[in-house]
Amino acid sequence: MNRTPVVFIHGAWLHALSWESWAERFASRGFVSFAPGWPGEPLTVGEMRKSPERLADVGLDLLTDHYARIVDSFDIAPVLIGHSVGGLIAQHLIGANIGQAAVAIAPVPVNDIAPPAPPSGLWLPGQTDDGDSSVHDSSVSLSPEQFRGFFANRVSAQESARLFDRYVVPTPRRLLADLGYLGSAPGPRVVADVANADHGPLLLISGQEDLLAPDAATRAVYKRYGDSLAVADLKQFADRAHSLVIDSGWRCVADYVLGWLGEHGLRAHRS
Repeated sequence: MNRTPVVFIHGAWLHALSWESWAERFASRGFVSFAPGWPGEPLTVGEMRKSPERLADVGLDLLTDHYARIVDSFDIAPVLIGHSVGGLIAQHLIGANIGQAAVAIAPVPVNDIAPPAPPSGLWLPGQTDDGDSSVHDSSVSLSPEQFRGFFANRVSAQESARLFDRYVVPTPRRLLADLGYLGSAPGPRVVADVANADHGPLLLISGQEDLLAPDAATRAVYKRYGDSLAVADLKQFADRAHSLVIDSGWRCVADYVLGWLGEHGLRAHRS
């Protein structure tokens, strides 16, 4: 038997290490797990924090093409699982019939759905609460307080600090601009073919307390798939924030995804 690969695509401000628990969980269920980093991404969080300029040229075009090449390299079409901008990329690829199924968790909105504005008084890209710039040349960093304020806003201060130390890295300013988060219009790759009737099954997941990718935005994206005959499902998790793939409740989300894959005949082994 051949084992089905799963490609995990991480989002902004997280290192590829953020998928470590998911990769182990899926591997224990018989899948082959891959969590490749972004182009030029160092192997460790510490290296990335010291040298954020290594990802200076990473925009949405480069990132999307990078994962398209990875997915196309497999003999068996992988399942794609993406978080945040990774969820956008997963939708874009599955809409182009790249991959056999996709899961978009707390995804950046696609097509004509505008990215949400940061909640008033909470956070502005490139600016800390006291007005000082947090932009380091070509990257945007988060403080531990900012991370808890809008990313891990449903966990304890202790857990948020632990998650920050283990997973959080600067993210390319160019990518944030491409996504429409720095006052610019979203770039042309912030799209998915929602009308494609032939793409593999798609699952959209939202956290109902998510401040970065609000539940309302994910529901609006889900409605765009309503006219297609292809499978598109929505799962909402109550009391969960943008950190739902890394915080202490990650297994609940991961196991739901595993169950959904099984319901649609997407199993770990292929004869």
